[in-house]
Amino acid sequence: MPNKDARSKAEVLQGTLDLMVLQTLDSLGPLHGYAIAARLEQVSGGALQLNMGTLYPALMRLEQRALVRGDWRTTETNRKARFYGLTPAGRRELVKKKHAWDEMAGIIHTLLHGET
Repeated sequence: MPNKDARSKAEVLQGTLDLMVLQTLDSLGPLHGYAIAARLEQVSGGALQLNMGTLYPALMRLEQRALVRGDWRTTETNRKARFYGLTPAGRRELVKKKHAWDEMAGIIHTLLHGET
């Protein structure tokens, strides 16, 4: 059984991974899975280390929902990889998810700091 910290990260990740992936692709353009994982690790200062068993199901789910589109390309190291890019529906979903995140962050801030 995973330790409490691992469970907590997994729970947070389930609620935010789609948002993080969509935002990364919006900011940087089409990327392959390893590059997405590396970027999320970089911006989190190493706190978020995704394994491919976590990231690829999320990418497949986003692709099935037509929020990203994947196509095979050659990487900078001359390897074949599936690159994922945002679709127009993905951009619209990102706007919605950002708005929902901002609302939730405001609620949590109020709860933690007792502001009204």
